[in-house]
Amino acid sequence: MSFHATLVIMAAGMGSRFGGLKQAEPVGKNGEAIVDYSVYDAVEAGFDKVVFVIKHAIEEDFKRLVGDRISKMVKVEYAFQETDDLPEGYVCPETRQKPWGTGHAILACRDIVKEPFAVINADDYYGKTGFKTIYEELKLQKAGEYCMVGFHLANTLTENGTVSRGICTMDENGYLKDVTECTKIQDCKNYDDDGNVTDEFAPDTIVSMNMWGLTPDIFGYLAEDFKIFLDSNISLPKSEFFLPFEVDALVKRGIKKVRVLSSADRWYGVTYREDKQSVVDAIAEMTAKGLYK
Repeated sequence: MSFHATLVIMAAGMGSRFGGLKQAEPVGKNGEAIVDYSVYDAVEAGFDKVVFVIKHAIEEDFKRLVGDRISKMVKVEYAFQETDDLPEGYVCPETRQKPWGTGHAILACRDIVKEPFAVINADDYYGKTGFKTIYEELKLQKAGEYCMVGFHLANTLTENGTVSRGICTMDENGYLKDVTECTKIQDCKNYDDDGNVTDEFAPDTIVSMNMWGLTPDIFGYLAEDFKIFLDSNISLPKSEFFLPFEVDALVKRGIKKVRVLSSADRWYGVTYREDKQSVVDAIAEMTAKGLYK
């Protein structure tokens, strides 16, 4: 019996720090976006379907600039993350403009994804190792387990500002114990709003880059915990229901175990507009080496 796995790509955010539809920003010499390389690597690893999580507001542009091209390589479907997609009895405040977060983005796939799946961000370059590793783990994944690919912190930073990273701690068997979200990291240091250093990390500290290996039972947990989140946060315009927080909660409640895989590949992303040239240069170098056609 053949094994089927889906790649879920979160692409609903407009990228406020970057400014514009950064999911479609070209970085390859023929106009390819970062997500083209992620899909290429995923298909090469064995994934046979891609689900893009987008907003209806960018649907036409996204399909024209990205989706239609990728659909020639692999089966493509779409899920829509909208602020008014709430459980029965909840009403989205008129002041809410920001998406409800990555946990809500995955919940938007609940009627589409029926097989084991990996999750990534549309605007992050993860490298080939992560996709190969997570696909093989999904094939062998035990009941009651999820997995994630962690990256070395120093390989995920930008010279152009702070970044948000989930700092991971593992037990002696390589399972996730805790994910701590640090929102202002630069040069392996985390800063508070006043510019003071609150933590300093080793360069090889494992961080989550939202590369998760999950099974469809996650949707039930997300649905219930999203209600709890809304009870406390629905009136807060910038509150977000983060996927790492949900996975962390399932681990702490003893419901799930998460095997932490690792990749020493360099992460690339366009968090800020100034990051683009370094991504373009890196893609060009990898293409010259034969990693991409």
